[in-house]
Amino acid sequence: MDSMSKIAVIIVSWNSGTLLRKCLSSLQKQTFQEFRTIVIHNGEFDDSLVSAQSALESAEIICLGENKGFAGGNNVAAQLVKDKECDWIALLNPDAFPEPDWLDNLLKATINYPEYSFFGSRLVVANNPKLLDGVGDAYHTSGLVWRRGHGSTAIDSYAEPEEIFSPCAAAALYHKDAFLDVGGFDEDYFCYVEDVDLGFRMRLAGYRCLYVPDAVVAHVGSASTGQHSDFSVYHGHRNIVWTYIKNMPSVLFWIYLPQHLILNISSIIWFALLGQGRVILNAKIDAIKGIPAMLKKRKAIQRTRKVKSLDIRGIMDKGLLAPLELFRLRNKIANFVNKVVISG
Repeated sequence: MDSMSKIAVIIVSWNSGTLLRKCLSSLQKQTFQEFRTIVIHNGEFDDSLVSAQSALESAEIICLGENKGFAGGNNVAAQLVKDKECDWIALLNPDAFPEPDWLDNLLKATINYPEYSFFGSRLVVANNPKLLDGVGDAYHTSGLVWRRGHGSTAIDSYAEPEEIFSPCAAAALYHKDAFLDVGGFDEDYFCYVEDVDLGFRMRLAGYRCLYVPDAVVAHVGSASTGQHSDFSVYHGHRNIVWTYIKNMPSVLFWIYLPQHLILNISSIIWFALLGQGRVILNAKIDAIKGIPAMLKKRKAIQRTRKVKSLDIRGIMDKGLLAPLELFRLRNKIANFVNKVVISG
C-alpha cells in the first residue's frame, strides 16, 4: 500500500460506554495499520475512556468538555489532520465494529476507482449479521432519505461495487481535501442527516461516491440516542427540510417542491399517530425558523456548483412508491427488534 495513503480514523464519542472499547479493539485488529486514531469525546474525561484506550493505546482521546454533536466533533478532528501527512479520513461510530480488512479494502477501492472521492461501507446488523443495516444512503426527489438495503438479507445481496448517493458516516472514507473543500459537516445539524447533507454538497462540487461491498462493518445503530427516540425524530426531520432547501438545484427545487411538502405533511401525521406529534411539530417549526440561515448557505453552495441538475437527479431515487417501501422496511425492522427483545 502506498505510504502516502495514510488514514486518520475519527470516532466521535458520547455516552458510548463499552461500545467504544469494542470499536477500538476492532481497529487494533486491522490488517492495514498505517492509520492515526482520533477519538473526540463530547464531554468531560471519565473512567470509561481509560478502559477504552487500553484496547488501542495509540488512540488519541480529546475531550471537548461539551457536546458539539456528531457534526461538530468530526469537524474538530478533521482540522487536527488538516496539515498532517494524511490523504484520507475514515469516520467510524463507536457502535460500529469493522472486520479486520475494512481499512485495507477501502484503500484498495481508492486505488482501483480513482474517479471516486468518498466511499461507503457494507453495514450489517450487529446482533444479526445475516441482515443488512445498510449499503449507503439514498436520497429521494421529495427530500426523504433512507439507508439502502436496510433490513434486507445480507446473503448474496449488494455484492458488487456501485455508485451511491452518499455513504452512511457510521463507517465511511472521505478524501481529506474533498471533505474540507465543501466545509465538512454543517454544525447547525448537530446530528442526523448531516452525512447525507455532506454527501449532497460533495456531489454538487463534482465528487462521486462508491459503495465498497467487502468493507464490512457490524453496526448497532443509534446506540447513544435510541432508535425512533424523540431526539432522533426531531433532529432527523428538521434536518431533512434544511438539506432540501440548501442543496436541491433550482430547477429540481421547484419541480419537486410539492413532493417535499407532501412528505412533511405526511411525516407530521405519521408521527402524530405514533404518539410523537409534539416532537415532529417542533422539528418542522424549528426547520421553518432556520430557513433564512439555510437560504444564505444555499447561495454559496449553488454558486460553486460544478455539476448539472440532471446529473444530480440521475443519482436520486425518483419512484413515487419509494417512500411507502421505506415505511414497510421500517416496520419490518421494528418487528424484528421487538422479537429479539421479547425472546431475550
